[in-house]
Amino acid sequence: MELLRFFTAGNVDDGKSTLIGRLLYDSNSISTDIIETLTKQSKVTGIDTEIDLALLTDGLRAEREQGITIDVAYKYFSTDKRKFIIADTPGHAQYTRNMFTGASNAELAIILVDARNGITDQTKRHSIIASILGIPHVLVCVNKMDLVNYNEALYEQIQADFSIFAKQLNLKKISFIPASALAGDNVVSSSENMIWYKGPSLLEFLEEVEIERNVAGTEARFQVQYVVRPQTDDLHDYRGYAGNILSGSLKIGDKIKVFPTDAITTITRIESNLVDVKEAFEGQPVIIHIQDDLDVSRGATFVRIHEEIISEREVKATICWMDNKAFVNGQKLLLQQNSFRTKAVIKDVQGKLNIHTNEHLESDGTINLNDFCKVLIKTADSVSYDAFQKNRKTGSFILINENTNNTVAAGIIENDVI
Repeated sequence: MELLRFFTAGNVDDGKSTLIGRLLYDSNSISTDIIETLTKQSKVTGIDTEIDLALLTDGLRAEREQGITIDVAYKYFSTDKRKFIIADTPGHAQYTRNMFTGASNAELAIILVDARNGITDQTKRHSIIASILGIPHVLVCVNKMDLVNYNEALYEQIQADFSIFAKQLNLKKISFIPASALAGDNVVSSSENMIWYKGPSLLEFLEEVEIERNVAGTEARFQVQYVVRPQTDDLHDYRGYAGNILSGSLKIGDKIKVFPTDAITTITRIESNLVDVKEAFEGQPVIIHIQDDLDVSRGATFVRIHEEIISEREVKATICWMDNKAFVNGQKLLLQQNSFRTKAVIKDVQGKLNIHTNEHLESDGTINLNDFCKVLIKTADSVSYDAFQKNRKTGSFILINENTNNTVAAGIIENDVI
């Protein structure tokens, strides 16, 4: 069964958590005991309805007390047609780093717009982040239509305003749905209050939308997480390389190049869940055996010899700064890409992006919390990567403070910088 990962974003109080709650509730994806618990908790919040659907995703006590979502909440559900992973991301501008994290692996963005307010700065900010991350499909859900008497003209105006703004962004596909999460209009079932809308409900859209499969890349990529050397009497000569197939597939007999050494060898055996297989595919945990006795360690990347990958000690990237403390020039960092880790420094801050206007700005050399910057990173060891737009798995990374071990930034590798 296909899996669709999507995230929701919007202004505070646009109804993101309520929309997800309604989606899960009306699609019968919530167990009876959870419904009973939420019904009791809803009485404490003092809402007018029997059950506060937003509590399904607002899992932290502090969030519930404030009535806002301040972290990324993940929910999982499925229908007869598809499985889903939802990331409910925060609306506040100061939590941009959280949204960047929640959106990084999504194939679809649902951007909520309050029908009363139309397109806002937050709407633009969320759309720009979706564009930076190359999200294949954006759905603009115009929520709270019940509060504007299901006004068709108002919905069409919002649709036109967003389409004009989106022309400057690199968004591949854009769709629109008018809805009321609180009333349930066009969430799971078509709305009788908006007979003028002829499109699918939100759930129907999610079940039928085409999932672009090139977001992880189609070329074979495997990175070693652990070198398996039991060194027992029975397995004295056993040497295998454990990890997940990041993208594509690998099979016995494939000639591969091992980075960063550039050594060429052949796959002789593949194990998956203690069973030998002829071929392994994206997302599959495996142990790979190779023909030659090479110096292969954690973080090494296997690539078929006819499929090129870049391996360099300088990386051009866009980063989102996640540390409350500002970047310090010369700061000692670690670049972590899947299981690969190497020492790194930000050699040059080449530009900034105004996340509210999509304007490219000249760099003043500073990087602060939630800043999006174009940077040049120098690493101690060669990084084997693809551009993020080609392969998200090998084109993304995090930066770690070497002294505190805190994650200070997340980044995507691009072909071009400012």
